[in-house]
Formats: sequence, structure tokens, C-alpha cells
Amino acid sequence: MAFDHDNLRMFIAAVDHGSFSAAARALRRVPSAVSMAIANLEAELGLALFDRGGREPKPTAHALALLPQARLLLEQFRRLDLHALALTQGLETSLTLALVPELLATAPWQDALRTLAQDYPSLAVEVLTAPQADALAMVQAGRAQLALVFERYGVEPHEAFQEVAQETLVAVIAPGHPLLARLPAGTVRDADLFPERQIVVAGREDVRVDKRIAISRLQWRTDSPAAALDMVAAGLGWAWLPSGLVHKPLRDGLLVEIPLQNLTNVLRFFVDVVWAAERPQGLAARRFVALMNQWRLRTAAPAP
Repeated sequence: MAFDHDNLRMFIAAVDHGSFSAAARALRRVPSAVSMAIANLEAELGLALFDRGGREPKPTAHALALLPQARLLLEQFRRLDLHALALTQGLETSLTLALVPELLATAPWQDALRTLAQDYPSLAVEVLTAPQADALAMVQAGRAQLALVFERYGVEPHEAFQEVAQETLVAVIAPGHPLLARLPAGTVRDADLFPERQIVVAGREDVRVDKRIAISRLQWRTDSPAAALDMVAAGLGWAWLPSGLVHKPLRDGLLVEIPLQNLTNVLRFFVDVVWAAERPQGLAARRFVALMNQWRLRTAAPAP
């Protein structure tokens, strides 16, 4: 193969800096090393890359045709070096994040992944969505290194976590639901919701649901927030749903906030990043948690 990492750098530097001597200064090499490397490259390729007829060598049409791919190859070499270095420092071969679907549109996980992509451009990343119990089970089974979930009651000894955000759930119902027609506006109480069908987002396997959310005696369950939204809009029941998910349906009149009289129709939950306590975190997982926590600290800081 004609090109290697060394002569690739010299070729590009010679084009960019306008002379072999300027390229040598930029690379901290002697001019003769650059000149010889270019001459050997030309001989191996069987192409004239520089016209030496003038005061300074000028890149030929052949050189300019090779230049875009040469730059791309040099960038790939750079990424390979960075990836190898990161692996020696504890970077995972891949990172899997499991998150509850309710947090897809609101928690700042995308920004954290964007920074990870810049820091570790060769890192393989997988993002999975699953109900909370399933996302946590993925972490314990080793299927995912991290889970982005709502706060849980108590602390599990096999889990470690970092609080990173807050999410708001809103009690919503279809505007034509019989409950609203039966009760005057502003007189709905929690007791009125107990006999009404509630649409609950829950895991596929774990039947436990946070009692702050699941309060009705009759519950229909789904593992999809989007499906829950459609069911509520169809008048099949009421639900606590993320504010980001219901913003547009509320604006368009497809849903209304339940006018509760004796308690707020908004619940605020902390959002945690969870990982298995018995497994050491890799470099990318630690970086993701730190980035999410930085966002929490910025948004929690009081305005000046």
C-alpha cells in the first residue's frame, strides 16, 4: 500500500502549506524528509503529485484528485488512535442505554450522547426503550450498562444511581369523557377517580406500579406511552402522562387536564440514571452520568 500514516501527513501538509519546507516546519521534520517521502510516494504510485518547475512545488491535478480521500483517511487514522487510547483508559467496546419511553422527549439524554459522540467518535451506542421494570432488569442482566428511569421507592442494594433531572406527569382525560359531564367543573376529587378506568403505563413482566400513579380500582395497562395517549384520547379512561407527551394534544383540544379539587393534577418525579452496583462503570458510562449530572446542576442553579 503506497500511503501510510506518515507519508499521508506529509502529502497533506505539503498541499496545505504550499511548500515542502513549510510542511516540514509544521510537522517538525527536516525538509529533506518531506521531500524524500513525497518522491517515494510518487514513485510507488507512478504519479507526479507536485510540479517542481517553479520556485515552490505545486500540487498537480492528480494530487488534488487524491486530496479529499487522503484527508478522510488521515481523520480515520486519528479516530483509530483516539479510540485505541480510550480503550486502554477503560472505554467500553459499546454502550447500551435503556430508558423509559416517557423520558424520550424531555430528559436531556440526547445532549449527553451528542457529547459522547464527539469525545469517543468510534464508540458503538445502542439506545433501547422499555417500561421501567424492564429497563432496570436489563441493567441487572448486563443487557444495558445504564438505565434512565423515574425515581423508585427505597434503595436496592444491587443498584447505584445518580439523580439527573425532573419530569412532570399530568392527569388528563378526553374532553367528552362521562366523568366531566357528570361533575361540575372544578369539583372532581380523587375519590371520583377511584371507580373510573385508568390507563397505566407499566412493565411487561413486573406488575408493580407506583401507588402515587396507579390509584383507580380498574386499570388497563400498556407498555407504551403513545398507546396510553391514544386510549385516553379515545375516551377509554384517564391517565397520568408526561407533560411533553400531552402538550400538543392539550393544545389541540384532544385532551384536557382533569380539574381536581382536593389535590394537584400534576406530579413531579425525579429522574435517575441507574447502573449495577457490582459492575465497574466504563469510561463512556461514567462520562454520560457526569454529563447528565452537569445538566441537572446547571438547571437547578438559581438565576442571578
